[in-house]
Amino acid sequence: MKDEAKDIATQSIEAQAAPESEAAPKTPAKKKRARSSKAKAADANAAIEARIGHSFADANLLMQAITHVSALKSGRKRGDSYQRLEFLGDHVLGLVVSDMLYHAFPNADEGELSKRLAELVRKESCADVAKSLGLLDDIKLGSVGSSADARLRKSILGDICEAVIGAVFLDGGYAAAAEFVKRNWTERMHKPRRPLRDPKTVLQEWAQGKGLPTPVYREVERTGPHHDPQFRVAVDLPGLAPAEGIGGSKRAAEKVAASVMIEREGVGGGNDG
Repeated sequence: MKDEAKDIATQSIEAQAAPESEAAPKTPAKKKRARSSKAKAADANAAIEARIGHSFADANLLMQAITHVSALKSGRKRGDSYQRLEFLGDHVLGLVVSDMLYHAFPNADEGELSKRLAELVRKESCADVAKSLGLLDDIKLGSVGSSADARLRKSILGDICEAVIGAVFLDGGYAAAAEFVKRNWTERMHKPRRPLRDPKTVLQEWAQGKGLPTPVYREVERTGPHHDPQFRVAVDLPGLAPAEGIGGSKRAAEKVAASVMIEREGVGGGNDG
């Protein structure tokens, strides 16, 4: 009886000292939930990759690119957020867009190329790209409050876009990053959001550079009712055929006329390059 009691006591002590994993092994339900969670994460990553057009060999780079510092667990460094990738992506974007502009606008001078570059790589332009790719709801944020989340996501959209470029560059090299940028910036490059320079100014500077006098604008015709007139204006420069433009005001018609002459003479620096 004493030996039997001793064996029972020994078994009880061993059971208490057993590792937690042995004492409470994962149940099939827990394992199933873990697999389900991983599958959902993989599906989410695949959906993002499909939208941005790049399949990551290192999925951690994609997760880092869309992770805000507020979502980091205690003990993790700020470098585990998108911030370092944003720094890299900003410079990759500048290089790729500069190369695109150089080849797309062979008649543009350095000043004009710089203006176009600044317009294309500004945060607002990057945010537009991120929004068009549906990245707004992919951003991982910490517990900053549901009402603040939407505002914060919008404010960092441009940063996230640059971080994604940095992640694509590290994962697939320059060619992959350049392909991403060209796919999302080519149309924007040819259709700037804002007029780059007044075409009348461009034409005047070009004329002066050629030793010509200041362009002369003259009203050719005015049509339409008094409350909604239409003006046809011609611009003249010695040795060149006049160019005409139509607009709802004289100034608008003059700008159109200047643009017509700029395009016809192949002048760099106008709205259309």
